[in-house]
Formats: sequence, structure tokens, C-alpha cells
Amino acid sequence: MRIAVCTVSLPEWTPEEAVTEVAALGFDGIEWRVADDAATDGPPGFWRGNRCTLPASTFEQDAPRIGELTRAAGLDIPAIGPYARCDDLGTVERLMRGAAALGAPRMRVQVGAPGPEGYRETFARRREEFRAVADLALRHGVQALLELHHQSIVSSASAAARFLDGVDPRAVGVIHDVGNMVREGYEFDPWSLEILGEHLAHVHVKNAELRPAPGASPPWSWEWAPMRTGAAPLQRLFDALAGVGYEGWVSLEDFSTEVPLRERLADGLAYVRELTE
Repeated sequence: MRIAVCTVSLPEWTPEEAVTEVAALGFDGIEWRVADDAATDGPPGFWRGNRCTLPASTFEQDAPRIGELTRAAGLDIPAIGPYARCDDLGTVERLMRGAAALGAPRMRVQVGAPGPEGYRETFARRREEFRAVADLALRHGVQALLELHHQSIVSSASAAARFLDGVDPRAVGVIHDVGNMVREGYEFDPWSLEILGEHLAHVHVKNAELRPAPGASPPWSWEWAPMRTGAAPLQRLFDALAGVGYEGWVSLEDFSTEVPLRERLADGLAYVRELTE
């Protein structure tokens, strides 16, 4: 396995700072966040004011420069993480052209949550839309990635398998994300990998834990946690990945804030290497 880091988890660094720091720590690659991020007057956050984000509106034009910057640091680009949804094919295709120019072989495409018409109808509609995404993926040579994500119509491996039944895995793959799945959609790790089969294309690793929330309903909430201390059974996950012969990319996506960015990034990398030994 090769290990990358998602830049959504590097909000304090610019792209130039990120490639230098990530390479110095010993990562193999970097997975770029792509979004027209909202400005903020406060400190940079993961999803607002993130300095390590490539603007979606100019991504196609910026891609060659970013590709050169990344590879000059000795890093590969396993994927990009934009937020375009499958019902916005124009934006999906524009971002795929940018991914191809960047040299990224994969790109996340979102499916979203159930709409006002309900789960079943939304699921059926998005499934048809993803067939068009698959055609674009084959045309541009950029595999579309469906991320297992809480509060979406594909939070579990079983849901993703139903959603992608009959779809060419060369065109569309799945991001297995245990940190999302412990919040919603978790299935026993060896089974989830078996369920995904050939559609398992990429892995995100982060962790979360259940914490008391007095006065709330329910009186608890899921919060992001350091890699070593959350609820996700990461050793079992990596044992299961080895068991199915997974040799692809693992991207770290740590949203905990207990320790400074560089320290938690270095420890996350060391921990994942321990898990793969």
C-alpha cells in the first residue's frame, strides 16, 4: 500500500507549504481538495477557509502547475476530492478534464442525501445519473469514486454494491471510509471489502468517537478523534485489506485537533505504517 494525505485535513498550509511538509514527513502522495471555498475572517478550518484547497472554478487551468508542483516534491496524486454531484454533469466533466491534466487517475463524485421524494426514488435517479458519470470517466480516463459517507444514500458497502450493480469498475470505484462508516453504515470490515469486490478502488482513513452531549436529543454525538483513540477498528481494517490483497492507496484524513497539525500528521503516518506491518 502507498500512503497519501487528503488536503482537506491540512487547512493551515498553502499548497506550496503542503507539498514540502508532506514530502518531508515521508508520505507517498497528496490527495488535493478542490472547491470554491468560502473566505473566512477567522482561522482556517477544514471546510471553510481551508488554505490547502484548489479552486474548482479555475481547476482545469491550474492543474498543470499543481501537477508540476506536486511531482517536483516527489509526490504522486492518487485522486482529487471535489464536491460536484452526479446530477451536475457539466461540472463533473470539467473537473475530470482538470484531473486528466493534473495526472490524477481518480476523482470523487458525490451522490448526496435523499431528496424530498424519498430514499428509493432518489436512489434510482442518482443511479441512472451515475451511468452518465461512468461514460464520462471512460471518455476522460479518470475513474469516478463514490465515497461511503454518513447521511448520504450510500453510507454502507451494501448500499454501494446495489448502487453500482452492473457498472464497470474501471469507470466507477468506491472509497472505503471507516471513519464515516462508524457514524453510519458500518459493516464488519472483512465483509465490507468482500461486498465491494472489484469496486474497491481507494481507502480513506480517519477516526471518530461517541461523546456525551448533555441536554441534546439524543444526549450524545459523534466527534472526530485522533487515529489511535477513536472507535474505528483500524487494525482489523488493515488486516482485512491485506487479506483481500489490496495494494492501492490509503489517504489519511485526520480531523482531530488535539495536537498541532504537523505532529498529528507525523503520528498518523507512523500509526498506519505500524498497522500495515
